Amino acid sequence: MEEGRLESLNRKPARVMSGDMKDAGRRPPTAKKSAPPDQTNAEQFYYAKQMQGKTHMVVLLTDGEQLEGVIEWYDRDCLKLNRIGAPNLLLYKHCIKYMYKAGPE
Repeated sequence: MEEGRLESLNRKPARVMSGDMKDAGRRPPTAKKSAPPDQTNAEQFYYAKQMQGKTHMVVLLTDGEQLEGVIEWYDRDCLKLNRIGAPNLLLYKHCIKYMYKAGPE
C-alpha cells in the first residue's frame, strides 16, 4: 500500500487543455520564408525623382572631393552630373560616398 502512495506523490498532475490552448503553442506548417528581393527599386525611384525635378545635388566622393550639379541620367554603374560653369561629369557610383539635395542659395 505504501508503494501506491509513493507513486502518486511522484506523478505530476496532468493539465487538461481546451482546443484553443492546444494550438496556441504550435505554428501551422508553412512554406519556407522567401528571401527578400535583391532590389527594392528605391535607388531608381530616388534618381528618377531628382532628375524629373532637376534638383540641384551635392555629391561627396570617396576621396573627399565635393561636386554640385543636376543628375541628367544614370545606369547600373554610373551617373551623369550636369554642372553650371564647369564640365559635365560621368561619375562611377562606387566612387560616391554620399549625396544630398543642395540647400537654397
